[in-house]
Amino acid sequence: MVKYFSGTLLLGIICIFPVSSMAGVNISVGISLPPIIAFSGPPEMIVIPNTYVYAVPDVGVDIFFYNGWWWRPWEGRWYRSQHYNSGWTHYGRAPNFYRQVPSGWRNNYRDRRWDGHQWNYQRIPQRQVQQNWKTWEKNKHWERNNSWGVQRPKYQSQSRSYKKQSSPPQHQSPQKYTSGHGKSEKGGGEKKNKK
Repeated sequence: MVKYFSGTLLLGIICIFPVSSMAGVNISVGISLPPIIAFSGPPEMIVIPNTYVYAVPDVGVDIFFYNGWWWRPWEGRWYRSQHYNSGWTHYGRAPNFYRQVPSGWRNNYRDRRWDGHQWNYQRIPQRQVQQNWKTWEKNKHWERNNSWGVQRPKYQSQSRSYKKQSSPPQHQSPQKYTSGHGKSEKGGGEKKNKK
């Protein structure tokens, strides 16, 4: 009778509490991390013109440094780290700075051309960038030091300054002036302001 009672009790417990709920359910969805890139030493970087985004040009994948973080895309996802060679964690979306990076920046680097102009980029040691990026951005270092190494023709800058010098000051109202033939005319076809 005791065996019968024990068997009935066990059967009742199994019916009330199914085995699957007793075992527990464990579902795990993992996002794989990008493969490690072996560097022989700290990488040298270049600054992408018109930005404060630094890129590592000597590896076959995109690795950027921006705002104190290392960034890299891999298999349609973005990852970031405090170190260029380890510690990558998934980042939920493309970083905002990436919109400023032209997709053909590597071709520009290889051809030493940017926007159709000679590009004399500067290779910068990783340590120097990590120590100075914040000060450089705050003080507009790259704007003040030869426009990111992009060589613009001299006549462009001269023509800009010439236009500034030749235009009349904004605060003057139209006045009568004398043409080269000694006749008095109204300037610019505008009506004279009455006070």
